[in-house]
Amino acid sequence: MRDVAIIGAGMTKFGKFLERSLKDLAREAVEGALQSAGIDKSQVQVAVVGNATAGLITGQEMIRGQVVLRELGIGGIPVVNTENACASSSTAFHLGWLYVASGMYDVALVVGMEKLTHPEKARSFQAIGAAVDVEWVQEMARRAKEAKARAQAEGGQPAFQEGAGERRSMFMDFYAAFARRYMERTGATKEDFARVAVKNLYHGSLNPKAQYGGQYTIEDILNSPLVVEPLTRLMCSPISDGAAAVVLVPAEKARQYTSRPVLVRASVLLSGKDHGPDEPSITEEAARLAYEKAGVEPKDLDVLEVHDASAPAELIIYEELGLCGEGEGPSLIRSGHTRLGGKQPVNTSGGLIAKGHPIGATGVAQICEIFWQLRGEAGARQVEGAKVGLTENGGGMIRGEAAALSVHILSV
Repeated sequence: MRDVAIIGAGMTKFGKFLERSLKDLAREAVEGALQSAGIDKSQVQVAVVGNATAGLITGQEMIRGQVVLRELGIGGIPVVNTENACASSSTAFHLGWLYVASGMYDVALVVGMEKLTHPEKARSFQAIGAAVDVEWVQEMARRAKEAKARAQAEGGQPAFQEGAGERRSMFMDFYAAFARRYMERTGATKEDFARVAVKNLYHGSLNPKAQYGGQYTIEDILNSPLVVEPLTRLMCSPISDGAAAVVLVPAEKARQYTSRPVLVRASVLLSGKDHGPDEPSITEEAARLAYEKAGVEPKDLDVLEVHDASAPAELIIYEELGLCGEGEGPSLIRSGHTRLGGKQPVNTSGGLIAKGHPIGATGVAQICEIFWQLRGEAGARQVEGAKVGLTENGGGMIRGEAAALSVHILSV
């Protein structure tokens, strides 16, 4: 297997763009990546395109990548479509990496793209809610109706509270349940979750590609509208549109294109599985494999982008990635360790909470951020001296765990 390098990256601003099409969004990202790499579209030998919800939102199924890239004049090459929920484009990146690492191709284009907004907001929530075992959800809904009166009488919370999948993403109910268990296990507070949102919204204010950002206080976060206890709106990732793209080549040839290539030290993609409570989670296992492949430890990481679809998730991921010990996530966020200026800044882009979460584009967007950080191109949010970065991106949910999850480690 050959070593692989990223030589260019491009992405759109993330946001709600009802007037923009997938073709328009992808064009901006792809042209940005090709320009960054200093190559022409005719040099691309294979393209892998990640997207999750086009079929449900726009009606475009089956040949999404081909439809979009043909508009850019890219054709006559293999175009592979990947759909893996929120991990769709990190999956595309894994395949692009494999194509180049195997020696099959020398120039791979990887694209992540998503149109998630729709005039009928419930349709967006329903599209996101398809990233589960739908038969299981139907059974849970039936049980929830039966248990609702009992839960209310006992002062508890039903698995799905009113409005799930219609007025909000069903996943927020999952994340809320995880958060409540995490609070019981670790002593984490709603203020700790708010600290994550304060940090990421501040980081987002420094990122011109981010959907949201600003100077918020803990009180601002806690006083924003309740989504589902203990999550408030500003603790949750928004509905977003956007696209991102990168160009991969063999590391041995990278300096033919750029003087500042970024090496892919590890690319790991796993699916969830049934396991006992004392066995490693999918994130822990993916991280372990990535660290082994890259020859690094958690302490060696200078900057990270992780899947903070809700603020509590980031604290849990700190522990799963080994940035701190079990139950120490709250202490880590309180210490400032993961804020810009701290020892290991996390989600310098603003993360999903501030940068936005166009789910099929998120994985490659994370990789773009680390690429720019390692090249010293991140502007006001630059992590000084960053040499090693990590991305963690999960997708879908089956039996309480991500259905797909990727971890990538990059370095200069």
